[in-house]
Amino acid sequence: MTHARQHPARPRIQVVAHRGASEDAPEHTLAAYRKAIEDGADALECDVRLTADGHLVLVHDRRVNRTSNGRGAVSALELADLAALDFGSWKDREESPDWDAEGPDPERTSVLTLERLLGLVADAGRPVELAIETKHPTRWAGQVEERLLFLLKRFGLDAPPAYRPGEPSPVRIMSFSARSLHRVRAAAPTLPTVLLMQFVSPRMRDGRLPAGTHIAGPGIRIVRNHPGYIRKLQQAGYPVHVWTVNDPEDVQLCADLGVEAIITNRPRQVLSQLGQ
Repeated sequence: MTHARQHPARPRIQVVAHRGASEDAPEHTLAAYRKAIEDGADALECDVRLTADGHLVLVHDRRVNRTSNGRGAVSALELADLAALDFGSWKDREESPDWDAEGPDPERTSVLTLERLLGLVADAGRPVELAIETKHPTRWAGQVEERLLFLLKRFGLDAPPAYRPGEPSPVRIMSFSARSLHRVRAAAPTLPTVLLMQFVSPRMRDGRLPAGTHIAGPGIRIVRNHPGYIRKLQQAGYPVHVWTVNDPEDVQLCADLGVEAIITNRPRQVLSQLGQ
């Protein structure tokens, strides 16, 4: 594989495993995150939703229909309901038709809680950062952030030193919802926050983000179509974390622009391309 060109004076690009090593294992499963750690990912990205009985689980969609054999909204189901569902055999059937010869692997099929993921990271044996995305809208607005900060406090991650661009941070909170990030900043002002963006808002065309936002999180389409906007963000002093970057050409574009982090389903391949 041809290595991506990087400016020698620029720091190492952080490679973040999107929903774990989700190209190789079912997204948001323990197997996907174990694989990402084994592959050398610098950080793990996850989406959190609150169940009806107050547990934060790692599920991207509002409903479980796409990624499990069940139906219904996460917010209307209890953890026991989710634990009874299969969140991974759909991927095994595509890639390993004989998976049921030995029975399904719980690490590839069971719903994963944020608490379990925090435990995995704590036992990783090396520093692994977490990029936690709150999903909105939800019937549990406000309670998601409250429960999230409660869990981070249990693991000693709720009050890191004040964030400085370019410095490592054990955990950062991401969202498309500026209101969610505001709640996090009000309760835990030193936690770094990432504003995720699907398009360039007219209010932010000059590269300025809402007050208190630490990091810009544009999608790869913004990077492809508006590379000048990425430079405006950088000139305004914001690190840039780009999602979801899987194609080698996009990895190279991000390297050329000097972004700080690449969020990808393919951490091993991206690390290899970057020569890291």
